[in-house]
Amino acid sequence: MQVPAKSYPKNCLLTVMDRYSATVRNMEQVVMIPSLLRGVQLGGPGAEAEAHAGAPDLYTYFTMLKTICVDVDHGLLPREEWQAKMVDEVENEAAETEEELKENKVSGRLDLEAQFHLHFCSLHHILTHLTLKAQEVTRKYQELIQGQVL
Repeated sequence: MQVPAKSYPKNCLLTVMDRYSATVRNMEQVVMIPSLLRGVQLGGPGAEAEAHAGAPDLYTYFTMLKTICVDVDHGLLPREEWQAKMVDEVENEAAETEEELKENKVSGRLDLEAQFHLHFCSLHHILTHLTLKAQEVTRKYQELIQGQVL
């Protein structure tokens, strides 16, 4: 039994999430040998400067995009597991966040609608950016494979 696909507005967060997941799945199907991506930079203007500055290679992007896609498709880890996984970062960020929340609550300026809008826009922007990165990794891999075949 097939579940009918829902049609969402163009800039709906669910549409952006679906587009990202589909692009990453396509990337995974195209990239048959991910190890070929090691040491290859994204390219474009300033690529040489990025390579020397320690910019991530395509393999790093590939693994990051796949990991994020799992979270997008299946949800986040329970907070306890996530904290155990990212102990140092979470403790620092949690301390800063708690301090900010206390300040906001004390001053009575906890504006949930504004926070929601900020995070929603940020998530939309990040998913769109990651979708473009997945498309670029796929394109570069195809160019790399075609270059080796010729």
